Amino acid sequence: MTLESAVVTRQLPHWNDIFGVRVGVMEWEEGIERLNQLACEKRFAKIGFFNAHSANVAYGDKEFASALNDFLIFPDGIGVDVASQLLYGEPFPANLNGTDFVPAFLVRNTKPMTIGLVGTTKANADAAAVEFSRLAQQHQFVVIGDGFFKAEEEQALLDDIARLHPDVLLVAMGVPRQELWIARNITADHCTLPIAVGALLDFYSGSVHRAPNWMRRLRIEWVYRLLNEPVRLWRRYMLGNPIFLIRVFMQKFLGRGRRA
Repeated sequence: MTLESAVVTRQLPHWNDIFGVRVGVMEWEEGIERLNQLACEKRFAKIGFFNAHSANVAYGDKEFASALNDFLIFPDGIGVDVASQLLYGEPFPANLNGTDFVPAFLVRNTKPMTIGLVGTTKANADAAAVEFSRLAQQHQFVVIGDGFFKAEEEQALLDDIARLHPDVLLVAMGVPRQELWIARNITADHCTLPIAVGALLDFYSGSVHRAPNWMRRLRIEWVYRLLNEPVRLWRRYMLGNPIFLIRVFMQKFLGRGRRA
């Protein structure tokens, strides 16, 4: 275990092991307070979210699974709730999905912060920054770069991040690229809280629509996404979800899960 892993473990007094990844067990308010404390104390911590899709990726990609254990990981979605119920007898106490949780954290943190945005397209990042500025007016939102930079452009992007040194860096490059990019490149010299946010910037730009509230309440937002992007997402959900459940049962009956 690296030093960063040890720090993250101390930040997670309660966690469930799913496919070798430590996923925090906490209420919504506890999660918000944890991030607020890290931001206020300027304590570097990598933040990520774990759902059935990222669990499947971690199952087959040991580098990705190892990288996640240097992150403070929040449970995202009904899939990991089902896994927690099957493995440990109860679901996670709250669904801390990044699309709702990250904006809630930004709104609740009243101390002005600089928020850097990296990823998606430039147009979507710009539009998301405008919407975030309206939502959390106490903060400054700065688009640093999109997610389509070339290898030879990466160092310049990292230098720009380090010069700005934002309190929070929202990285929207998709799983597992965003987590691996943070793990390989982002340190305390760049920012305080790098957060892997997936499609968050696309949602807040308005280019991708979220499911209706009733579907979110029933926790079937994945159905809405599948219906809207069947070509891109059918493998993730139609194949990925059953495979995820099979792997959960394998973990359960092989007895490899751990709970802090």
